[in-house]
Formats: sequence, C-alpha cells, structure tokens
Amino acid sequence: MARPVLQTGSSAAVSSHRISMSFICLVTMILLGLPIAHSQREQTPRFYVENNVFNILVDATQLFHLMQVGEFNTTLEVTSKVQYPDLVQLVPSSVTIPKSENPNASAVLSYEISAYAKSPGHTYVTFDATPTGFVDMEQVFLRITVMHSRIILIISEIMGWVYFIAWSVSFYPQIYINFKRKSVVGLNFDFLALNIMGFTLYSVFNCGLFFSKAIQAEYFERHPRSLNPVQLNDVFFSLHAAFATIVTIAQCFIYEREDQRVSMVGRGILTVFGGIVIVTASLGAADKLEWLDFIGYCSYIKLCITLIKYVPQAYMNYKRKSTVGWSIGNIFLDFTGGLLSILQMMLNAYNYQDWVSFFGDATKFGLGLFSLIFDIFFMLQHYVFYRHARYILLPGGNSRSTSSHVDNIEGRDDEPTFETPYQDPPEVT
Repeated sequence: MARPVLQTGSSAAVSSHRISMSFICLVTMILLGLPIAHSQREQTPRFYVENNVFNILVDATQLFHLMQVGEFNTTLEVTSKVQYPDLVQLVPSSVTIPKSENPNASAVLSYEISAYAKSPGHTYVTFDATPTGFVDMEQVFLRITVMHSRIILIISEIMGWVYFIAWSVSFYPQIYINFKRKSVVGLNFDFLALNIMGFTLYSVFNCGLFFSKAIQAEYFERHPRSLNPVQLNDVFFSLHAAFATIVTIAQCFIYEREDQRVSMVGRGILTVFGGIVIVTASLGAADKLEWLDFIGYCSYIKLCITLIKYVPQAYMNYKRKSTVGWSIGNIFLDFTGGLLSILQMMLNAYNYQDWVSFFGDATKFGLGLFSLIFDIFFMLQHYVFYRHARYILLPGGNSRSTSSHVDNIEGRDDEPTFETPYQDPPEVT
C-alpha cells in the first residue's frame, strides 16, 4: 500500500473572471476578434497528479504522486484503470484513503505510485473513487508514452527543430532574389495571395488555441484528456511566415512586375474563402458558433490552400518555359523540411509502435507528401525542362545585361544564354 505523506498549507480558491474580448491583429485584409479570457469559477481539485504526462522506456519504471487536497470523514478506495494494460502496469493499482475523525480541509497528502512499462505505445490511465459521490475524478488522469529508445526520441526532436528552421528560412531566398533582380517578374501573384491568406488563418488558429483561455476551455471540454495541440514554435512559425509573405508582397509594389496581377480565378478563390471566414467570425461574435469551431474552419481553409497554392506557380513556369524569378533555394529548403517531417513521423511510429496513427493521420501525411511532389516537380522544371531558359527580358533593359545579371544571381555562368532581345528562349525538346 502506498504511504500517505501529510503536508500542510492553504489552498487558495481560483478567482473568477468575466469573459473579455480582444482582437488578434494580423496584417491583412481581415481583422478578426477572438476571446482571450474566460469566466469560470473553478473549485480546488480534491485529487490531482503532479505530472500527468511522461515518457518511459520499455522495462523501465516511473514514479509519480497522486495528490489529495483535504481529508474525508469516510474511507475511500481510489482505483486506477489503464486503457491498455499490456503497455503499462501500475503498482499499487489502488490506494486506500483513510477517513479522519476531524477532517482538515487544507491538508495535502501524497501517495507514491510506480508505473512499469511493458511494451511501446500510448495509453491513458484514469481513476475511480468508491464510494461514489464524494469526489469527482474526471480530471485525474495520466498520459503515458512507452518508447523503444531515448536516442530515437532525441533524433526525432532534432529533426523537428531542423525542419522548423528549414521551413522558417525558406521564405528568404525568394526575398533575396527579388532584391538582387529589382524585379518580381516570374513570381506568381496568385501564389502570394493564397500564401498570405493561408498563413494568416493558420496564425489565427495557433494564436487562438495558444493564447485564448476561452478557446482552450472549449477544447478541453471536448477533449478533457488531451494536450493542447499548439505549441509556442507553431505560433512563431505561422506569424513569421505571414510576416515574410507580407515582405514579399511589399516587394511586388516596389520592383518591376510588368503586367502581373492576381488572376480572376485567384480572386474568386480568395473571395470564397474570405466569405467563409467573415460568416463564421460573425456567427462567433453573435454566440451562434463557438470560437473553437471558428478557428477550426480557419485551419481547414489553410489545408485547402496548401493543396492548391503551388499550382499557379507551376503553371506559370510551364507557360513561360522558364523558372527565372522563382527561387530554387526556397524549394530546396521546403523539400528538406517536408522530408524531415515525414521521416520524423516514421521514427515516432517505430519508437512508439504506433503505425496506426502514422497511416491514420492522412491529412498531415498527405499534405507533406503532396508538398514533396510539387518540390520535386519544381526541381525538374528548373534543372531539366527549362534549364536553358536562364533569363527573362525586362522592360528598359537589354538581353545581354539581363541574362548576365540573372546568371550571376543563379550561379550559372557556365549555362548558355540567349541574346535575341525580342524573342522568347527556345523550348528544350
């Protein structure tokens, strides 16, 4: 039987708050309001676990403490229920809470329990108290992950940081090329328009779940034993991506762009997505739709944009028979990030013996694979299909200076150039 350790101290009640609203200001055409505080009077929990999320190696043991706040005038039996008993065994499986003749409401007691890992995987542990009716054990749970190797875990975490950096840096080669050429000719404006809307809505989703207590309360009400899916690095990435895209868009107003503009098809797609955002945001403001559902719609739109945003650029390269103006450095970094992301998923699936979640998360895996396919296609366009088309004639310049300038940017001085100023580069057959 676990031994109780008596601790004294005062348990301060959590103060109540009124619902307040503020606006997450994002630099785009849309200003969206999200609640950032939540009014709810919470009672001090009678039982809780100090650390309810931890990882264990197979055949290892992890100690944790079941905490009790306040004494009872009735003896209680707290029993653990392991979701998958073949993964983890708790010792002891039940704890007897002795009654007290003079219950101390501020007493804090601790019960030591050990978790023995038997095989890799993920499992939840919940608790029941008998006789029933004295305490609510709904919020008392453990989320235990059993893994094959801690080295694989470290490699996975390193991969996560590498692809996070690769994706974050991937915006800057395009900005640099635009700056060097003093031109955005060759960069598709539909791609930029879809990108800024996608990352703006992704920022709304991440900021909403990370900063808004009201949205977090709605999420945990629906998923009481889950973790917040949004971390600080997710917030940073989405906001940074929106910022970098805005910088690129600003270059379109400064540098040579010829007659490029957002197409009618692109405007139509943006209008449909914008209409969905405005309608759902209005329903949220009118309390007809929960804000968690609103940011969920924002994330769905971001997924749709990810599926289609590369199509306009790929088609533009095909029409021009050239990739000049479209940064191949961006593609290499995006490919690196996407490949490492999928490899990380595979490592985690092996380490936790969780291939079901790997193949079951079709959205994440499908989006990653789809992006890799487009990256490979852009590489083929750049190095195979249109490898001889190294320049585009800009108004006010001449073919020799323009082609030389582009060759220097791309680092392809050994590639042939075409010096007929009023003809397109020949197609490669």
